[in-house]
Amino acid sequence: MQNRKRKRSRKIKKRRLFMLLLIIFLVISLPFAIYMFSSKHTTFSLFLNLFKGKSQTSNLILKDAEPEDNTKMITPNKKVDTEKSSQKPTYTEILLSSTGDCTLGSDDKYSYEDSLPHVLKKNNNDYSYFFKNVYSIFSSDDITTVNFEGTLTNSSTKADKQFAFKAPPEYAKILSSSSIEGVNLSNNHIFDYLNIGFKDTKEALKKENIKYFGEGNTWIEEVKGVKLGFLGYKGYYNSKELQNKIKNDISELKSKNCIIIINFHWGDEGSYEPNSTQKSLAHFAIDNGADLIIGHHPHVLQGIEKYKNRIICYSMGNFSFGGNKNPSDKDTMIVQVKFKTQNSMLKSYDLKVIPCKISSVNYINDYRPTPVSGNKKEELLNKINNLSKNLGFKLDGNFYNIPIN
Repeated sequence: MQNRKRKRSRKIKKRRLFMLLLIIFLVISLPFAIYMFSSKHTTFSLFLNLFKGKSQTSNLILKDAEPEDNTKMITPNKKVDTEKSSQKPTYTEILLSSTGDCTLGSDDKYSYEDSLPHVLKKNNNDYSYFFKNVYSIFSSDDITTVNFEGTLTNSSTKADKQFAFKAPPEYAKILSSSSIEGVNLSNNHIFDYLNIGFKDTKEALKKENIKYFGEGNTWIEEVKGVKLGFLGYKGYYNSKELQNKIKNDISELKSKNCIIIINFHWGDEGSYEPNSTQKSLAHFAIDNGADLIIGHHPHVLQGIEKYKNRIICYSMGNFSFGGNKNPSDKDTMIVQVKFKTQNSMLKSYDLKVIPCKISSVNYINDYRPTPVSGNKKEELLNKINNLSKNLGFKLDGNFYNIPIN
């Protein structure tokens, strides 16, 4: 009887031990079982398909590997797209405005009344007064240049000539307050007060951060990653010496990847037609790499020519001109050129002419160039077209596209 009880007790203990071990085993193996029997696990899928008698194991392997493989495929494609986008050409537009003769002073032989200094004083020495009617044009472009014809000096020692123009050095503020960035110095009045006047003029311009070019000076300005190079010359005679100078200067700027703008002071005063020297010099400059020619000196407008897909403006006329209190011809213009570049290389440019008068009133010169509109604008555009007829060029009030070949 006792033996039976002992046997039963041992069996109960063994069952309890077995149950305890089973519980421990299940607790330990449960996470592993969940992982193994997951429907996404490849090993179980293969086993399941083999169990079901299916033979599409290779497809299952590819399908299970898709997330990793897709990632590998997408990454190179994105990289290629990035590379392509970095290689896309960069297009840039730069707007340049140019005008003709600006004499911001007077000759001391002139009477003071109604002179440019007198008008400035009457307007409380407001240096922005003279270009106020064109300020919106100048301030909305990238660069504005004018031909600065005269000197900024307090010197009293002047050249022995018919007209000698000067203004106090502080008159450089007229330019800086009017969104004018650069001036041409190559003209027949820059040495009116000899070398000291020339030196004083450059110092006055520097003080107002006005750049200058001509008379041996080159101005390079980088705008939106594109370099513009400005040169200026007196072009009364077409000498071999001048040609060599032009050719070498252009070559130097080309080596620096510049768009090249040349100002020529040339031609016959009062003549509406360019002479043979103007034409030959302009063509020579373009043949050697110049991109745009801006001319002045005749004090009246001359025509525009397109030569080898480059523009030559033979004479811009006067602009804010203190050298004459009431000229009979008050017509002038602003030439705007919109350079279009691709990866910093010039591809084409658009030309626009804004017809103006040198004065805001007809009866006198108040030295305030003013755009015209309506019938006056049409008349002046027709005048420019008539002057350009023999040069094979015609324009309207809109931008005229010049492709660069």
